[in-house]
Amino acid sequence: MANAGDEGRFYNPYEQYRGTSFDPRSINKLYRLPSSPEYLFPEEAAVQRRNWSENLTYYTGCGYLAGALTGGGLGISDGLRAAEKDDTLKLIVNRVLNASGHRGRSYGNKLGVVGLLYAGIESTIVHYRDTDDILNSIAAGLGTGAVYRVAGGPRAAAFAGAIGGICAGSAVAGKHVFKRYVPI
Repeated sequence: MANAGDEGRFYNPYEQYRGTSFDPRSINKLYRLPSSPEYLFPEEAAVQRRNWSENLTYYTGCGYLAGALTGGGLGISDGLRAAEKDDTLKLIVNRVLNASGHRGRSYGNKLGVVGLLYAGIESTIVHYRDTDDILNSIAAGLGTGAVYRVAGGPRAAAFAGAIGGICAGSAVAGKHVFKRYVPI
């Protein structure tokens, strides 16, 4: 509950009635809403990180969306390249829609699985290390790449793990640089 000296924005439930015969100045009670997040339990305010299920949903969804958009764009390109000079507009649109749907779905599923693996591995590492730092992200990237390509053999798994670790480390480092130099 906000105190009288707290900064915040005022909420007037009768604001929508301006211009009518109702005078909002006659109402003495305004509600002061806090400008910071509210938590039901004080322990929630101390947590600065999403929990494992939120991470799972977030990374899987972001991976699927990124893959679907990328695959859809590549599918549009494939569909336009596959069009012949005597095709009708209806046939060209059909080719583009089929190609973008197929590649978008395929890439979306692949990157969704990568996001799922990354979220699970990162949450497990954070749980056992009981700390949240850049090493968790790099290790999760290494593990994700290795697990994703383990069926291709140990060499493919090691290479994919290295790529995953580099990508995860770059993403976290880029996030810190972005936060430092770009005021939001």
